[in-house]
Amino acid sequence: MIIKIANTTIGGPELFLIAGPCVIETEKSTLKIAESLKDLSQDHKIPFIFKASYDKANRLSHKSYRGPGLKKGLKILARIKQKLNIPLISDVHCKEEIKPASEVLDIIQIPALLSRQTDMLISAGRTGKTVNIKKGQFLAPEDMYYLIEKVTSTGNKKIIITERGSSFGYHNLVNDIRAIVTMKSFGYPVVYDATHSVQLPGASHGKSSGTREMIPPLARAAVAAGADGIFLEVHPAPQKALCDGPNSLYLSDLPQLISTLIRIKQTID
Repeated sequence: MIIKIANTTIGGPELFLIAGPCVIETEKSTLKIAESLKDLSQDHKIPFIFKASYDKANRLSHKSYRGPGLKKGLKILARIKQKLNIPLISDVHCKEEIKPASEVLDIIQIPALLSRQTDMLISAGRTGKTVNIKKGQFLAPEDMYYLIEKVTSTGNKKIIITERGSSFGYHNLVNDIRAIVTMKSFGYPVVYDATHSVQLPGASHGKSSGTREMIPPLARAAVAAGADGIFLEVHPAPQKALCDGPNSLYLSDLPQLISTLIRIKQTID
């Protein structure tokens, strides 16, 4: 399915990129990352959607950095959108956030841990905005059919599905690439989240850890399996990131990875 999002189009033969920092740290740093990503996407001639969270409401520890919050965070994202003319995606964490978020965002993202929340899915669908449903770590790919139905019950068929790994024992996720093939059969663009898929939830004393070195091989496998888009959290210095640093990709490593993924996509198409 082809979906028009602001000034870009996804779901066609081109690989598309959803990328940005895990969370807004400062307006200046977030803008700088967005500028770099826009330049990269233009150089590679691929559709690009900027991602940054205004609030990380689902951290394991209450001491974890959450971001600037709904009001301040949306204002920052709105200024970045206006300055760079790029589409935005961010995650919402409750039904009440969806209306104000939809006034700024081009894509409403339902977090994996909330992916079965019926009221959130229906409220997001009613905005008329594109809805990205991140498959819960606890769900089989076949289950996504019913979550799609919740959104389409509102008349909204602008849906993206994102795979981000499945729970396996403690502090670990595994990736079954067959999930991409299964979810593509539903007829909507499928994205592979290559950074959250290497996350080790709660493995670092109340914080998430991760295996960053596994991002490129998993991303390559996902695109080879037919993923329409790739989702990557990036940071200039992940070791200093305030959230999800261990499973974020170095911004400087992104150009080479994107070039490789584009070649894979062109080969299989």
